[in-house]
Amino acid sequence: MEALNQAEQQELQSRMEKKQIKEFMTIPLMLELHQLYSKMVQTCFDACVNDFTSKALHTREESCVMRCVDKQQKATERVGLRFQEQNAALMQSGQLPGR
Repeated sequence: MEALNQAEQQELQSRMEKKQIKEFMTIPLMLELHQLYSKMVQTCFDACVNDFTSKALHTREESCVMRCVDKQQKATERVGLRFQEQNAALMQSGQLPGR
């Protein structure tokens, strides 16, 4: 195997750093998504399931859970969109923290 020249070494180093950053950022995102999912499950369960006399959900409980999950997902999506809009506005005005 031939030795890498300076430019190839720099390119390899750059790619490795980008991969490490991507992997580093993925772990907190996965943890955040897990926490969000767990909170949604707990919230919808607490709000909708109240009859523990059978193993299966009753029709009204199942409908409630479906509505609750849909509502939680839509709210999360809306909040995410608002954050994106706010960050875009801050970037355009040059007021984004950390920059």
